[in-house]
Amino acid sequence: MGIPAQFNKDGVLDPGTYDATILDIKNSILVRGCGSPNWDSKWRSQLVDNAAVLIKQLWQVGITDIYLDGSFVEDKDHPNDIDGYFDPHLSLYDKNDIQKFEQIVSSLNNLDQHKIWNWDPASRRSVAGFSKRQLPMWIFYRVEFYPHMGQGTGITDAFGNDLKFPSAFRQSRNGFRQKGIVRVIQ
Repeated sequence: MGIPAQFNKDGVLDPGTYDATILDIKNSILVRGCGSPNWDSKWRSQLVDNAAVLIKQLWQVGITDIYLDGSFVEDKDHPNDIDGYFDPHLSLYDKNDIQKFEQIVSSLNNLDQHKIWNWDPASRRSVAGFSKRQLPMWIFYRVEFYPHMGQGTGITDAFGNDLKFPSAFRQSRNGFRQKGIVRVIQ
């Protein structure tokens, strides 16, 4: 199912998973907009270009389940970034899987000139104009991709329960409404 031509009345994509190539995303409502005079297509296109660098690195190490979310896939004229997650099909609770994931991260950092594949809170840095300290990948690319390995996200549902990535990314942060996300395909 491709990206819809418009956002729903809540300003989000209708619930579902929308498969799209990088070119499909650049030619979609997510970049081209929906008629708002303040829609920042140039900025949104740059965010897609930045995300494409990281997506291609993930593909190079064999990760193909990559999802985009956040305000980028909502009716927001100028999102701060692109949020997303990827599924390496490993478990944070399996010792062998943790070793495999460490090898994947090492391979990713070998591909990236800035060595940004790191989610350690100690690696976060202050950025002028933002109250939240940012990860290296955000600082260099304005993109945050998190691994989905069965862990919680720190994002809660309407009842305060910690959600895992698939569920966390399928709800709006304003009002916990269900929404769609984009799966990036080759």
